[in-house]
Amino acid sequence: MTDTTSNEGQGAPVDGPERPGQLREFWFYFRENRGAVIGLWIFAVFAFLALFGPWIAPHDPTAQARDFTLLPPAWQEGGSWTYVLGTDPLGRDMLSRLIVGARYSFFVGVVVVTVAASGGIIIGLLTGFAPKWVDSIIMRVMDIILAFPSLLLALVLVAILGPSLTNAMIAIAIVLQPHYVRLTRASVMSELQKDYVTSARVAGAGLGRLMFVTVLPNCLAPIIVQAALSFSTAILDAAALGFLGMGAQPPTPEWGTMLAEAREFILRAWWVVTFPGLAILVTVLAINLMGDGLRDALDPKLKRS
Repeated sequence: MTDTTSNEGQGAPVDGPERPGQLREFWFYFRENRGAVIGLWIFAVFAFLALFGPWIAPHDPTAQARDFTLLPPAWQEGGSWTYVLGTDPLGRDMLSRLIVGARYSFFVGVVVVTVAASGGIIIGLLTGFAPKWVDSIIMRVMDIILAFPSLLLALVLVAILGPSLTNAMIAIAIVLQPHYVRLTRASVMSELQKDYVTSARVAGAGLGRLMFVTVLPNCLAPIIVQAALSFSTAILDAAALGFLGMGAQPPTPEWGTMLAEAREFILRAWWVVTFPGLAILVTVLAINLMGDGLRDALDPKLKRS
């Protein structure tokens, strides 16, 4: 018997003909939040730089021009339009390093969110359907992980695994995973009380179909919002680990590593710390604004009638 009740009681079915209407409705509520739209445009710009940075950058981000060390930005006295944002202590072009650095930051965000969300969703689904004693054991483990400050736990994990960008991503994904587990479990427990799940069980839906086809699609809205917010958290944590020397290693043009390399020149050359810091600030702010817009558009309780 075909399961036709997976979305019963959840409003209009999510079949193909309705999807364009749902996308229009989503965009209608999303664009009402002007901050979210601005954040989307800024995010799109940084995503473009992340994709095409090596071809857009005017100079090799690792090439050193020893005769032009700590050159100020072009508009400041002594600057040169050859290096629009100036150079760092080794004579490397700041603009090129910032553009290429966007690729590393976005790569970290994509990998961390994918790994943390995938593992968290699967574990959350299992705990929602598992016997109570299994659920209790898993959730207590998640509580223990959440009891530690996230950056401190990531720092400890990287110290054990060894300083590198890859190990930093693994550590950040482990730290963020409990948030997805708790969120997915809570959504699953709420959905299991609804009539369409009971109808699917009566119709003979197996456990796998019940978990991944019937229940999971109706739990995705809060998970998508969490993914957007985790993206910014991953970029921040990766930059923090890079600043502490436990993330990306020189000469990688990662924004946190750039800050670490330039901190001793903060009084002599303001641009070497200001521009990487601004890149992190603007990117994280844009993603958080997008997350607010996603929450407004996907949460039915926040939609105005």
